[in-house]
Amino acid sequence: MPEASPALAEQFENLEQQREAARLGLWTFLATEILFFGGLFLGYIVYRHAYPHDFAVAGKRTNVFLGGANTAVLLTSSLTMALAVHAAQENRTKILVRCLLLTIFFGLVFLGVKALEYTQDIHEHLLPGPSFFAQGGSRAELFFYFYWAMTALHGFHVLVGICVLGVVAVLSARGHYSAGYHNLVELTGLYWHFVDIIWIFLYPLLYLIDRHS
Repeated sequence: MPEASPALAEQFENLEQQREAARLGLWTFLATEILFFGGLFLGYIVYRHAYPHDFAVAGKRTNVFLGGANTAVLLTSSLTMALAVHAAQENRTKILVRCLLLTIFFGLVFLGVKALEYTQDIHEHLLPGPSFFAQGGSRAELFFYFYWAMTALHGFHVLVGICVLGVVAVLSARGHYSAGYHNLVELTGLYWHFVDIIWIFLYPLLYLIDRHS
């Protein structure tokens, strides 16, 4: 009887079964996340349809330049993450680690830019509350409830992804992954791409719709 792979958990018969179980688990998790974000998206769309003028005026207060810069940063991070997965498949550990570190770097840049944007928003009294600058009607504040809730939730997911990437980078540097088994690298890449896709929907909804109307 051949010796079991050290990467194989005892409850699985082979690495392929373990890989498929992990993928199923992550897809199930992402499905719940899609439902969660989907509820926020649906609420936003309903209220935007109900109060188009107020939401249009409020949307023009967002910083389209910083939002666009962060979109470019996340798209670049998707590229480095994809290259990391490819490097793992090719058993190129050094490139794998470098690409993971680059992805972490871009994630941190994203959070830094978002922190700068939040600081400007607070300075301009765009944080819902007693000091909110309600230009365009009181319902404009509702737009920023969605803006803060959705972008902060997304930012939290970026932070979680950065932490996971850090763990994967350390394990990669220690030689835990090979061309034969790099499941955690692939799953982390799938999660990171999900985070990027959410932002691709958030950016036009919060920054671009009715921008020039």
